[in-house]
Amino acid sequence: MTLAAIRARAPDGLNDAQRRAVEHGLDAPLASPPLLVIAGAGSGKTNALAHRVARLIEAGIDPTRIMLATFSRRAAAEMGRRVERLLERDHHGGPRPRAPDYSGTFHALGARLLREYAERIGLDPQFTILDRADSADLMNWARNKAKLPTGEKRFPTKDTCLAIYSRCVNAEIPLEDALSRHFPWASAHEETLKKLFSDYVALKQRQNVLDYDDLLLYFAQMLQIDEIGAEIAARFDHLLVDEYQDTNRLQADIALRLRPDGIGLTVVGDDAQSIYSFRAATVRNILDFPQNFSPPAKIVALEQNFRSGAALLAASNAMIAGAKERHAKELWSARESGGKPVLALVSDEAEQAAYVAEQVLFNRERGATLRAQAVLFRTSSHSAALELELARRKIPFVKFGGLKFLDAAHVKDVVSILRWAENPKDRIAGFRVAQLLPGVGPARAGAIVDVAGSSGFGALDGLLDKAKDAEGFARFANMMTRLHAGALGWPAELGEAAAWRRESLEQIYDDHAARGADLEALERLSSNFASRERFLSEITLDPPGATSDEAGPPHRDEDYLNLSTIHSAKGLEWRSVFVLNCVDGCIPSDLATGTSEEIEEERRLLYVAMTRAKDDLTLVVPQRFHVRGQVKRGDRHVFAQRTRFLPREILAHFEHVTWPPPRPLGALAKAPRAPAADLAGRMRGMWK
Repeated sequence: MTLAAIRARAPDGLNDAQRRAVEHGLDAPLASPPLLVIAGAGSGKTNALAHRVARLIEAGIDPTRIMLATFSRRAAAEMGRRVERLLERDHHGGPRPRAPDYSGTFHALGARLLREYAERIGLDPQFTILDRADSADLMNWARNKAKLPTGEKRFPTKDTCLAIYSRCVNAEIPLEDALSRHFPWASAHEETLKKLFSDYVALKQRQNVLDYDDLLLYFAQMLQIDEIGAEIAARFDHLLVDEYQDTNRLQADIALRLRPDGIGLTVVGDDAQSIYSFRAATVRNILDFPQNFSPPAKIVALEQNFRSGAALLAASNAMIAGAKERHAKELWSARESGGKPVLALVSDEAEQAAYVAEQVLFNRERGATLRAQAVLFRTSSHSAALELELARRKIPFVKFGGLKFLDAAHVKDVVSILRWAENPKDRIAGFRVAQLLPGVGPARAGAIVDVAGSSGFGALDGLLDKAKDAEGFARFANMMTRLHAGALGWPAELGEAAAWRRESLEQIYDDHAARGADLEALERLSSNFASRERFLSEITLDPPGATSDEAGPPHRDEDYLNLSTIHSAKGLEWRSVFVLNCVDGCIPSDLATGTSEEIEEERRLLYVAMTRAKDDLTLVVPQRFHVRGQVKRGDRHVFAQRTRFLPREILAHFEHVTWPPPRPLGALAKAPRAPAADLAGRMRGMWK
């Protein structure tokens, strides 16, 4: 279909800026120059991106030759559904149109291509993928196995070691730089860490496992092999990358190697919402993107906001305008609902909690459900006083976070069974599974794992005479043999593993019913995947949110208030939003003011918080904080200063509130006072 034919169809509901992004290069879709879409908060980014994919397919691009990189598997699935709806709307006969097959996170796309090219790059295609917890365990295993000297200073924990390793890989920086910039307290162990990381890599290779970082690293390295890199790049005519502001240097390198001249490359994102540097994401990727090509990439800014009222956007624009470097845009809205955002001055954290609770209940009386409201904060600990106040007032709430689905022991047990069946050399999975057997401790588990890894699961029969429960061990060995051979087929394999694990839940856990429900949920989830390999890859890279007994309120239909860190709130929206502790030291955090780059990210963090609100936004400014446990000075009050991101010149964009309201003069004099003696007597009487 020609561009003229596409334009001649029924209205598509896009505004002018969205249409420019969607139609970019469609007159010659195989020679479409690079495009950067700066998608402001609430500007219909997903809708525009789905339309662009659909229009590319209608313009003649084979969907199998389109790669779509998204922030999560769920985002890829939603994008696929939208694309197919758009295609079906204008479909008239012939084969049913479908969305791009190669869609998902960079990690998932890398895993898929690595399996396809595994033998050509010296990789066993049966590799399994370690999650973060297992990667940390393997790091610790390498440390214990090598008996590394740690000197007089405390050696970093396994999680810190993994974080250092991950930073080096994803940011593409030497260990020395990673330590000096991000982990200075561990700099004394540089040489020891080099040895540890070398041993860690060797262990992964011997066990045929990859961690999260390997998926990107191997993907990028594979693209650097001239013949293979050119072959993979030639398989795709278009690469579209969502949330480009959240990519790290390694992901940006992958995108540029897939489309080195920029032809067919579209990236979408908002530099003002780049807030994940702790994951090695860098705002430089989106800021510098246009200059990677000659001539520079075309920039289209989506500035119409469909979420928030005009006054709220005016305040958000004024705040982010103070950024030192950014892609210029000015969000606007046709919605006039809602007044100016509120800047609330309270005396301390206790009054902040009381004020927010009062306003939440007031909003509820006006017709806003608790679910339509959210309280955001820079750090999880900032909500402690509010949580106590909400509990006192019996206001139900849910705090974003909690136990992740795959972190629950019983769920991870079943996934580990499947991982070990897929790859008998995976010692971390095997070691965990073997210790589920009665009477099997670490030493015995090590022997079981050694036999399976070297001779296969069939050789486990040779260990029957040493088993505490010979009959149970024989059933287990038979199950692992059949699972490894794929005799049951998918997803019956997961059902077999879950049934075996379910047998012992009642003897181990009081809440075995809830845990059994988790395993049922895992079985239902498995039907969405074509094979065991795809299931293990996808669920490890993008796991479900939380376990059934840890997620949300006890009754799903109960109204509840949302509490969330700002990082966890990105991409969400509520009718009313409260932001706690808008003072220097909290936002920006006193731990993130070492460099101008860190301060600028803190500014973007506040911008993300402000743009989550649809109608009402309140920024709360406590005037003082009670500091406990000061050894020399004891408990004391520290006075706070309004965040530097709200300078005097932009305060006109806010309505100013002081809470509690000042009492009229004379009110104190009229209030009855209890005589001191009577009050003292009442205090003594409390303990009689």
